[in-house]
Amino acid sequence: MKFSIVVPTYNESAGIEKLVRRLTEVFQGAGLDGEIVVVDDNSPDGTGAIVDRLEREGLPVRCLHRPGKMGLSSGVIDGWKFARPASEIVGAMDADFSHDETILPKMAQAIASGEYDLAIGSRYVRGGGIRNWPWRRKVTSLVACWMARPLTRVKDITSGFFLVRRSALDGVDLDPIGFKIGLEVVVKAKYRRFIEIPYVFTDRVAGESKLNSREIVNYLKQLGKMYRARFAR
Repeated sequence: MKFSIVVPTYNESAGIEKLVRRLTEVFQGAGLDGEIVVVDDNSPDGTGAIVDRLEREGLPVRCLHRPGKMGLSSGVIDGWKFARPASEIVGAMDADFSHDETILPKMAQAIASGEYDLAIGSRYVRGGGIRNWPWRRKVTSLVACWMARPLTRVKDITSGFFLVRRSALDGVDLDPIGFKIGLEVVVKAKYRRFIEIPYVFTDRVAGESKLNSREIVNYLKQLGKMYRARFAR
């Protein structure tokens, strides 16, 4: 099955070429028909221009240029709209090498098999883990997952690394608040079964972390909306 993986970027010039080339190697090695969609928010460091050059070189990547910094979740949603229509599977991952691209074949094959509609790269199932994170970040992540536990059986609810059958998003209203688009998909998408595939999360090697106090507030707002909708039903 064809699939498109969206990578939202802002000032990721230090690593974006390496990531695109590494993903291309994974696709070719596993015989996958994958497309990389980089959604760049007008990065002043030239991230978008690098991606355009890689596309001209024949790599399986395209760049959606947006006029300014508009947010990660909205970038992923716009990227899915921009992705080639032939892709039956869409997904998202970070540009900072924190996500292990080598498990993408397992994720894609899980959905292509017809057994699952959602595949999540998970830090919190057997075999998964976290490397190079300060204890405060680990606690924040675990608390965030615990707070969402009544909404879903997914253990790594804050994972931003996933693939989903495109039809599972048809007619689904995804809220672009904050950067936890995975939470929106896990709670709202119309899927039958999901699978969590373990990987070891590694803290970014270049650039700046997305997590700040504003994003924590956005996450709480996001959860609040979901709980209100659940209780209303």
